[in-house]
Amino acid sequence: MPQRKTTAETLPPATPQPALPSPPPPRPRGSVISVLDLSVPEVASILALATLLEHEAPLVRMHRLLKRRVALLFYESSTRTRTSFELAAKSLGADTALISSQSSSIEKGESLKDTGITLKALGAECIILRHPSPGAPYPLEQATGLPILNGGDGTHEHPSQALLDLRTMLAHLGSGQTEVSETTLQGVTIAIVGDILHSRVARSNALLLPRLGAQVIFCGPPALLPDVAAQIGPGISIERDFERALAASQVVMMLRIQVERLAGMHIDLEDYKGRYQANAERMNKYAAQALLLHPGPIIRGLELTSEVADGPQSLIAEQVRHGVAIRMALVARALDQSTGSAVETRAGKSARKTARKTRPA
Repeated sequence: MPQRKTTAETLPPATPQPALPSPPPPRPRGSVISVLDLSVPEVASILALATLLEHEAPLVRMHRLLKRRVALLFYESSTRTRTSFELAAKSLGADTALISSQSSSIEKGESLKDTGITLKALGAECIILRHPSPGAPYPLEQATGLPILNGGDGTHEHPSQALLDLRTMLAHLGSGQTEVSETTLQGVTIAIVGDILHSRVARSNALLLPRLGAQVIFCGPPALLPDVAAQIGPGISIERDFERALAASQVVMMLRIQVERLAGMHIDLEDYKGRYQANAERMNKYAAQALLLHPGPIIRGLELTSEVADGPQSLIAEQVRHGVAIRMALVARALDQSTGSAVETRAGKSARKTARKTRPA
C-alpha cells in the first residue's frame, strides 16, 4: 500500500515574503550630537547638573566617574573645547586619552569608523568628537554603540557651546535665573553677527534659544548670511544693518571671521569692519546695556576691537568658565552618572568624610 503523503508535502509552495526592513539600532543614551537631541526638560536638567557639579566638593566629585575611560577624538585644532572637555572629565575622576589626526593612525589613512572601533576595543566608554565633516558623529555612534558628544562637526553643530552660551546669558539676565522652560527667554532678543554661513555655533544657538522663547536676529553681509538662513527654524529673522540689530538686542554674539573658509568668496575685510565690527562707539551708542558674547577664538581688530573684548559688557572669559561646568554635566550624563544614584564605592564614601572634615566651619 502506498504511503500517505504528509500534509506539508501536499501544500503548495509558500510564496516568498519580502523581508521587513530592520529597525535602526537604538541610539546610545547620553549622546548629544545636536541640540535637537535634547528636550527642554533635558536642557534644564543639564544646567542643573552643571551647577551641582560646579559646587560639589572636588574630592566627592572626582569619584563620580573614577577610572572610567573617555576618549577625545579631535580631527581639528581646538583649545577651548578640547581643554574644557578634558578638564571636565578629569574633574569627575575619569581617565582621558587625546587622539589627534596629527599623531595617530588617522594620519595613515585610518577611517573614522575603524578608529572608533579601536577606541572601543581599548576600553573607551564615551567619545568626544571634533571633525571637519558635518554629520560625522552619527556614523561613529552607529559603529561603536558608544555615547558620542559632539565637539563640533564641520558647519553642522556645536551643541555644548550653545548650552554654555545659554548658561552665561542666564547668569546675567533678570535676577540670574537658572530655571529653564519654554518661556525662560521670553522677551529676549539675541543678535548673532558675522559668518553665519559657516558657523556651527550660530546653528546650534538658533536651534536652541527660540525653543526657550527668545528671538534670534542673524546679521551679516549676504555672502556670509544667505536669506535661506532664516528658515533654520521659528523665531529667527535677518537684519543686514548691524546698528539696527544692536539697538534691538539684549545679547550680542559676535562670530569669528573664518578666513580659512573664505576661499573663492569675494569678501572685503576692510568693508566688513566698517559695517559689522563691534567697536566701542557702536556699542555705547546702540547697545550700551547688551551682553557681549563670542565663542572664540577672537580676532581682535576684525570682528571686534580690544576695547570691546576687554570691556565691561564682555562675557567672553566667563563663557569659557561656564564651558567646564556644562561639559562636566554632559560627560556625567553620557556615562549615566547624572543623578549620583550609583552605588558608592568605599573610596567615594571616604572622600565624602574627608570633604566634611576639611570643609570650613
